[in-house]
Amino acid sequence: MTFGFAPPASTSMATAGKGVSQHGRLLEPAEWTSAGIPLLINPREVVSGLHSRHTPVPGVAVIAVLGPEERLVASASFTHRPGSADGWDYRNALLARLRRVLPHDLRRRSPVRTAVLLYCRDGDEQWTEEDGAWMWGLRDACTLHGLRCGAYITLTRAGWQVLGEGRGGRIPSSDSPPVQLGDTVTDPVPLTLRTGGGASETMRRTVAR
Repeated sequence: MTFGFAPPASTSMATAGKGVSQHGRLLEPAEWTSAGIPLLINPREVVSGLHSRHTPVPGVAVIAVLGPEERLVASASFTHRPGSADGWDYRNALLARLRRVLPHDLRRRSPVRTAVLLYCRDGDEQWTEEDGAWMWGLRDACTLHGLRCGAYITLTRAGWQVLGEGRGGRIPSSDSPPVQLGDTVTDPVPLTLRTGGGASETMRRTVAR
């Protein structure tokens, strides 16, 4: 069961005459939902903090590592080359940035820190194959760096949303100016996301440890 991820016909996994994704390795919404990604305690605070630090524009990805109580440990932003890409390429790009800003945790028996990815892009809030490739890349990069795979967040002109959770807001957006760290962020008009009962409930039962 999927929710909030209805891809347009142009980005369907089974395109006419091809039957293969243009992005190669990717995770479909149902796979991401069933992966048990831990929920963010305060997604608006995380998104606002990353937006203030990196001020991403469309095409910019921000990889961040969170410690206990969602304390930011390290983050890096970068622009990935445009055009179709395999999840493998996204994985390598994310892993390269993680290695620059944070020693790996591979010696630990289980992950204690969580990596989240904020991707600023054009379009609306609905899932695309590019999102699926970033999801695949994030999950694999986390495994290779000894981290827990956390949320995948998109930032568009309409606002932000945590894919797979049904949570989002209109501020910040890809058009909004950065907010000074420590300022209060108000979002009087929450972004309404399409969700489905079963899958949504499954995600809400997954608690960040």
